Amino acid sequence: MDWGTDLWDQNDVIDKHTQSGLDLLERYIKFVKERTEIEQNYAKQLRNLTKKYSKRGGKDEQECKFSNHASFQEILNELGDYAGQREVVAENMTANICDKLTKYLQDLKQERKTHLSDVKKAQQNLESSFKHLENIKKRFAKEWAEADKATQQAEKTEHDSNATKVEVDKAKAHALARTRVAEECRNNYAAELQKYNKEQNYFYYTEIPQIYNKLQVMDERRIQQLAEGYCLFSHIEKDVLPIISKCLEGIAAAGTKIDHKKDSKLLIEQHKSGFDRPTDVEFEDYSQGIKPSNSESTLHPLKGRKHKIFKKHKSPPAEDFSHLPPEQRKKKLQAKIDDITKELTKEQDSGEALEKMRGVYEQNPQMGDPSSLEPQITQTSQNIGRLRGELAKYETWLSEAVGGEDASHNTTNNNSQSGIIATRNSSSNVYAEFDDEFDDIESPVGQCTALYTFAGNSEGTISITEGELLSVMEEDKGDGWMRVLRASGQEGYIPTSYVKLTP
Repeated sequence: MDWGTDLWDQNDVIDKHTQSGLDLLERYIKFVKERTEIEQNYAKQLRNLTKKYSKRGGKDEQECKFSNHASFQEILNELGDYAGQREVVAENMTANICDKLTKYLQDLKQERKTHLSDVKKAQQNLESSFKHLENIKKRFAKEWAEADKATQQAEKTEHDSNATKVEVDKAKAHALARTRVAEECRNNYAAELQKYNKEQNYFYYTEIPQIYNKLQVMDERRIQQLAEGYCLFSHIEKDVLPIISKCLEGIAAAGTKIDHKKDSKLLIEQHKSGFDRPTDVEFEDYSQGIKPSNSESTLHPLKGRKHKIFKKHKSPPAEDFSHLPPEQRKKKLQAKIDDITKELTKEQDSGEALEKMRGVYEQNPQMGDPSSLEPQITQTSQNIGRLRGELAKYETWLSEAVGGEDASHNTTNNNSQSGIIATRNSSSNVYAEFDDEFDDIESPVGQCTALYTFAGNSEGTISITEGELLSVMEEDKGDGWMRVLRASGQEGYIPTSYVKLTP
């Protein structure tokens, strides 16, 4: 069924109907825009919520080692991903529905305007033709009346006995002329009427139906586009459901990963002090007249160390972590050793790379100046010496904390895992052998000048100042340290990279 056939006389209805369709399309676009705003605001609020409750900082990171804390953080992360999918929904709706339909709406408005303008123009042309026909018809009626009047006047003159022949002939000639004009007008009217009927037939059976059919096609296309927009509204939502489901599954999985026994064990490992429990209080027999020598300490065995067990240590933390309980001290020292080992490995790798590069430059001068690498090599050597000293210092403290053989075993295992067994073992034993080695020294083996100031805070080391002249008592054995004698008589180890040998 076609609008041009069945609604040929319903121009106002078609006008209102097509306008209503465009209004509906525009309403739907506004509806989707508001929906995208809701999605964007929802996603923003979710992100703010996850940010508000996310853990940050050292204390929070420590707590996240517990499974129940870590699971909550995972839930927040999953919720952040969920918020991202809500943003995807908003973006896709904006791009695939709002933007596309807005452009399509503008095209439809222009197309509708063109078609309705064609209808109006066709109507005006037909009305203009009809007015022209009416004017010809009126002229024909007027001329016919004048011809009829002239004929009647000629007949009257002819029957008038007083009229002369000239008057009769003149009246007849006038009547004949008027009749001829009337006949000409009649012929013009008949031709114009035939032309108008042809135009009217074309208007109602061809021109208007074609325009209305175009409007019908336009409206049906609009409906189809709107239907696709309705479906996209659902499909865009469905497309993110798999990822949203994974987010929700991740939230559920975070709950199932919680291990209450493991959390309790972790708490013990983190905060176990290693102190022994107080011994039984001895009975003091006052009946024998014996005065307690230290009643305060005997009756209150925890008083002397109560602040250490149950309160935070308010004094500045010691470098060797001696302010911590035994178990916590060992953990801190081992963690520090691990960090220094990693940093030392990195510096050694950097040093090896620089040495290789210098070798390449020496063999191929066009590639670079070997001397340009000297500052970096010197700095790396200094860093390695400093880190070895730090490593030996902390390993000594760890040895004191856990016992000589155990510490040596632990640090050796740790160093072997880092791929530098020989280097670490030699540096870890440097200070343990200082006293024995000093007894065997007889005389200097050379002289050197200090390039940098060295604090020498660790056991077995001495402090030196930049530019100071020193006696070399024992050369570097490959561990980055040498033993020197100061003019003041102080003797000890310093980093080899901190001095320059004097020829």
